[in-house]
Amino acid sequence: MPRLSLDTPAIEVTDLRKQYGRLEALAGLSMTVNRGEVFGFLGPNGAGKTTTVKLLLGLARPTAGSGKVLGAPLGDLATRRSVGYLPELFRYQPWLKAREVLTLHGELIGMPRSRRRAAADDVLQRVGLADRAGDLVGKFSKGMQQRLGLGVALMGEPALVILDEPTSALDPIGRMDVRGIIRAARDRGAGVFLNSHLLSEVEQVCDRVAIVDHGRVVASGALDDVLGQSETQVRVSGLTPSDLPAFEPFGPATLEGERLAIRPMDGERVPELVNVIVTMGGRIHEVRSGRTSLEQRFVELVSRDRSIAGTPAVPEEPPS
Repeated sequence: MPRLSLDTPAIEVTDLRKQYGRLEALAGLSMTVNRGEVFGFLGPNGAGKTTTVKLLLGLARPTAGSGKVLGAPLGDLATRRSVGYLPELFRYQPWLKAREVLTLHGELIGMPRSRRRAAADDVLQRVGLADRAGDLVGKFSKGMQQRLGLGVALMGEPALVILDEPTSALDPIGRMDVRGIIRAARDRGAGVFLNSHLLSEVEQVCDRVAIVDHGRVVASGALDDVLGQSETQVRVSGLTPSDLPAFEPFGPATLEGERLAIRPMDGERVPELVNVIVTMGGRIHEVRSGRTSLEQRFVELVSRDRSIAGTPAVPEEPPS
């Protein structure tokens, strides 16, 4: 495959649709993932994430719409060699050694024999398994298997890396290591497509995100754009909706039960807001100020989308 310009998008799909009989798994998905960025792809179970990955890898064909991976049409076999992939569920032959697993994948992507061992050793070093290169994979813990899978996805310095739950089996130290590995792949110019339900992890490593539900994107952009502006929430008693005009100088305000929310609002004005509430006779129980977390925004967006569509709201904890 010819050397690609960094200006060539890693992924570019327009109105992508996939139907299985009467089931519409994708309903017009459009997105672009650039080289040199980490892109988070988020959504509840049944949102179309797995179907999207299958289409990107050429494991399924779209019913309608169009797409390109590294400038080539979806399903192009030559391009597939420039894509690293870590599936959520995988298993390697237990009788192989770690280095053998990697050199085998080096052969599958067309890497010259003379380069395979050095490339495998380099990847083992990056994923923290250099001292286990000669050990049988069948003796690896789940976390070590996860690291090895990440190593397989990185073999050959792929221009696009698709990772499905890359930190699910790792402890906090392992997750920190993986975040560094993902950033390093991005910094060398790869596009990283990250599917994860660990939203705190996504928030730490992704440059942009897309939240998908019912097979279409309901929000996308840089984290600052998706999470929105800073908000102040006050749990307060003694106020009624008729008191809301008093808070207009601070920003748009809503009152639901005992929850007063002002968004956007400058956090430095919280003491002033507290003084106004107390002067009005309100009793303050709790004050929170700051930007909405990715988890909160995820639940808010998907619940709103399902309310519009007339389907059950997403549960409080985003499913895996």
